[in-house]
Amino acid sequence: MQTLADIDFVSLTQRPFHPSPAAWEDQVFYFFLLDRFSDGNEAGYRDNSGHLAVGGSTPLLQAADHGNALGAEADAASWRDAGARFVGGTLRGAMSKIGYLKRLGVTALWVSPVFKQPPWSDAYHGYGVQDFLAIDPRFGSREDLRELVATAHAQGIHVILDVILNHAGPVFTYAADRYPTEHGMDPRWDGRPYPAAGWNDATGQPSLPYGQPVSDPDAAVWPRELQAANSFSRLGRINNWDWYPEFIEGDFLDLKEIRLGDGVVDHYRVSPALKTLTRAYQYWIAYADLDGFRVDTVKHMDPGATRYFTACIHEFAQSIGKEQFTLIGEITGGRGNAFALRETTGLDAALGIDDIPDKLEYLVKGRRNPAEYFDLFRNSFDIGKDSHTWFRDKVVTLYDDHDQVRKGDNKARFCAGGGTLLAANALALNALTLGIPCIYYGSEQGLDGEGGNDRYLREAMFGGDFGAFRSRGRHCFDENHPIYVALARLLAVRRQYLALRRGRQYLRAISGNGHDFGEPCMIGGELRSVVAWSRLFTDREWLCAINTDDTSEQAAWVGLDHDLSPLGHSLVCLYCSDPARIGSRLEVASPHPDWHAVWLALPAAGCAVYGPAD
Repeated sequence: MQTLADIDFVSLTQRPFHPSPAAWEDQVFYFFLLDRFSDGNEAGYRDNSGHLAVGGSTPLLQAADHGNALGAEADAASWRDAGARFVGGTLRGAMSKIGYLKRLGVTALWVSPVFKQPPWSDAYHGYGVQDFLAIDPRFGSREDLRELVATAHAQGIHVILDVILNHAGPVFTYAADRYPTEHGMDPRWDGRPYPAAGWNDATGQPSLPYGQPVSDPDAAVWPRELQAANSFSRLGRINNWDWYPEFIEGDFLDLKEIRLGDGVVDHYRVSPALKTLTRAYQYWIAYADLDGFRVDTVKHMDPGATRYFTACIHEFAQSIGKEQFTLIGEITGGRGNAFALRETTGLDAALGIDDIPDKLEYLVKGRRNPAEYFDLFRNSFDIGKDSHTWFRDKVVTLYDDHDQVRKGDNKARFCAGGGTLLAANALALNALTLGIPCIYYGSEQGLDGEGGNDRYLREAMFGGDFGAFRSRGRHCFDENHPIYVALARLLAVRRQYLALRRGRQYLRAISGNGHDFGEPCMIGGELRSVVAWSRLFTDREWLCAINTDDTSEQAAWVGLDHDLSPLGHSLVCLYCSDPARIGSRLEVASPHPDWHAVWLALPAAGCAVYGPAD
């Protein structure tokens, strides 16, 4: 398809569609970069039916394979270079791992952008689109996307697709006329437009007249409606990422900012380009039966543009029976900005990528006071709502991700530098606290990428030339991995009890002597302690806890709600990292006249969940 007029929406929408979930906070997201997840050639994994897969040539990674790509310096350089380009993950490969995700407890996939990139580009991540109505052939076909979604739906898994409104790929080249450098003119933003040298052809050269229709599907930008000269702002690249309006108007590096419109949010004048993109994404909802979008770079769009898009997408989705099609915005710039933009624009949730990942990761590692994390969910005065109402389904929480903007040039997954023993606790804290939890691919296998570039956070699960743990040619789909096993057990408990998904949340005070209670906190710059919190729902209390000490058992009195956990009441163990403790009970006592509490002991790096015994 080359134009919107080529789409027959009537026939597309005359069929039944997969319904939305009753509540998104009940879901567990799993985010993967398509190029780095699976190529379908793995050997010895369990297929979607749970049987040992037949065929495949890539063996399962073993401990002895770690570092097998780093022998000579030339080998190491080859491995590093491979991480900067397409490695080989495909839609059909991802489809073959739906059973792996189902058995883990995943109920919603967040898939990185799948749309066609410039054929001469190595932009494997998918965020530099050249054709918004086509699938990148390196990922597969549009039919493969439809089949992936259908396979996921058959396993009870929803599919969220990453989409981009703010920019297209490097589809034209500037004829910069100011700011000379030793490498030529620098087209950096100064509020004035630059002339364009031309549309880029299929080899990446600006050989085609800018603003004129192009016939080559591998050149310029598609659909054809976007080939109008005024579709792009042409104001140059962003240099100061926090300066308004530069961060709204400018380009992301070599990507090209699409002109979405202008005006204040309540009187926004929508551009033809934004109308084109909105209609294109409506097409993908209907064609592939998608359940939601993750909307990229919301901070860098006018609020009026985002509001228009969310309204049009929600209405279209509702017209085909998807009553709760979700729109999750990537909003950087602090939590206050995220709350305000979500409210203003009508997005369903914000992606918690600012302070939540930092506080979550380093609480588990014993380098943050627990209150710093739990207080993030208690600022109801700032947002004018009860916190458990807001955070329950308005924020997607995670700690590992594909960018890690928060870490600057020192990017590293949680497990880098010896975090593996505590990794299950990070996943548990994410799954058992407020928000919609999201697992970044490979966290369940302890992937430990680190380095001064995003590529090191984006190892290939399937091996290939840029495999995990600095390996080559080994896959990581191991359902016997201890982190995978622990998380699968934990998510099964979460799925069983509504309180663990929707309940109010309170960090609990602890005491070593039964008399002096207080919130756990760092001593001497580290936290080696039981950290416990309650989820309250329908006048009952569930207790969750982790031990941030990965070397020793820790125990403490844990304070409970005085009314909901009376003396003589008991809590039964529903989950524990030590399976022998499941089914055991904690009796509510009164070690101090002012407190109702239970004595809770957890093994090193342990985690447990307790619920009402009756």
